[in-house]
Amino acid sequence: MEIIADFGYAVLENWPIWVVTITLIVAAVIDGFELRVPNWLTYPMIVTGWIYSGIAFGWEGIGWSLAGTIAGLLCLLPFYLIGGMGAGDVKLMAGVGAWVYCVHTFWGFAVTVIVGMLLAIGMVLVSGKWQKHSTQFFAIFYEIISIRDADKLSEIAAARKPTMMLLPYGIPIAIGVIGYFAWTGMLV
Repeated sequence: MEIIADFGYAVLENWPIWVVTITLIVAAVIDGFELRVPNWLTYPMIVTGWIYSGIAFGWEGIGWSLAGTIAGLLCLLPFYLIGGMGAGDVKLMAGVGAWVYCVHTFWGFAVTVIVGMLLAIGMVLVSGKWQKHSTQFFAIFYEIISIRDADKLSEIAAARKPTMMLLPYGIPIAIGVIGYFAWTGMLV
């Protein structure tokens, strides 16, 4: 019984982190089923992060929250611009930034990249199509370093999309950011 009370106290003490955690779980589930993270989830996450920061820390908090939002956007925007992920994933990371600011957003993103890479490799291995997908990976990598035009890369990605195995990136974002929260003790 004491463990439950301690957990309840930890949740109340760290409720902003739990708001982000629960929102990420909802986003991951939706993305897993629909291959998209909806605006009705991401925009309120961003705006409530700004509001919370303003109420809790005043103008300075709003500044931290806006900087975190921009950091979250910048983490995934390049991948979106070249057609590598959806806008919902980018806005979800911006929402994380609105609540936990720059440093935690960056480290959550770093863990997310590792989780995403491992999940992508796992998906390819389970599918048994390593040769096809490794060839696609190197083709995409070559295109990125040689073309360097986001619009052209986005067109190529859109044409290739029906032949690719898609990773709903809300799942790695949730696992990565929540894993970072857990590792750093932010959940308890």
